[in-house]
Amino acid sequence: MPETLAHEPLKFAYWVPNVSGGLVTSTIEQRTDWGYDYNKELARTAENNGFDYALSQVRYMASYGADHQHESTSFSLALLLATERLKVIAAVHPGLWQPAVLAKWVATADHLSQGRIAVNVVSGWLKAEFAALGEPWLEHDERYRRSAEFIQVLREIWTPENPEVGANFNGDFYRIHDYDLKPKPVDVPGRAHPEIFQGGNSSAARANGGRVSDWYFSNGKDYDGFSEQVTEVLQHARDAGRATPPRFGLNGFMIARDTEKEARETLREIIAKANKPAVEGFRDAVQQAGASTGNKQGMWADSSFEDLVQYNDGFRTRLIGTPEQIADRAIEYKRRGADLLLLGYLHFQEEVEHFGKAVLPIIREKEAELSEREPALV
Repeated sequence: MPETLAHEPLKFAYWVPNVSGGLVTSTIEQRTDWGYDYNKELARTAENNGFDYALSQVRYMASYGADHQHESTSFSLALLLATERLKVIAAVHPGLWQPAVLAKWVATADHLSQGRIAVNVVSGWLKAEFAALGEPWLEHDERYRRSAEFIQVLREIWTPENPEVGANFNGDFYRIHDYDLKPKPVDVPGRAHPEIFQGGNSSAARANGGRVSDWYFSNGKDYDGFSEQVTEVLQHARDAGRATPPRFGLNGFMIARDTEKEARETLREIIAKANKPAVEGFRDAVQQAGASTGNKQGMWADSSFEDLVQYNDGFRTRLIGTPEQIADRAIEYKRRGADLLLLGYLHFQEEVEHFGKAVLPIIREKEAELSEREPALV
């Protein structure tokens, strides 16, 4: 059990389907759409059914079933302006963004949304994207070193160490000199600056999560796999002397049905109808990322073909079954340190609404029971 425990209700985010192909690489019917009109209504449905965050995906070119894609930052701002409470996390790539330019964009988006923008710093896995755009492709650990500096620059610009002279940073990848950002992001109680998310599985990713990020996103994991990451990331936070450790998000693909048999049959059909060439192409592209790390613990290093049909290992979290069964697993992940579950669905509009009506109330009931048994957890 982690030393730092969640003192708030479990939070929920959903993957914004701003790329075509849905959230599984399968020919099974997915009643979802990557266009703005669908996503605008989905965002409103989500904020009215218990979702705190939405995460806009970042793709710059066709790849592995996602033939079309909307750019993440502009799409995120559009969703913010269409909603009232939902926080939207825009995924961004260091190497394709200059951090001071992003810091300025975020400050503007923060004012336009009354303090609801966040960023997910993605170190990058698709080498072909960088090659197509003529940008250098760094080796795995160098990409994470660059991401760490990227995050440090964002923090320094939004909350400079010496406000009288502005922000300064002198690193291997980025340098800024007396940069004075005006206006700063919105002053939100309890928030030092817009939240910074970052994910990964590798040792380099875990080190960054512990040392510099506000949130650490894990790919889909079983209980022990998630606990291992929480323990290691928190140790990095302690080693760095952080007063406030990062919080933890976990990816999961949810299939909530009236019976476990029905939910399992849906999973079976998803995998049986997998787009094999697309999944195998994705596997070839991403497993080199895991294999390139010194201890072979990188993202997707041990993912099976079936795991990769949901491209962030969402099936591994096993949020599949009846609402009661899913609630039990959600509570156990909370006990192990999860502050947020990041969810994908086959049919987003219907299933997000079903989550709010059928799954979330049971989770809240079980959280109340947990607070009586283990008060420190809630």
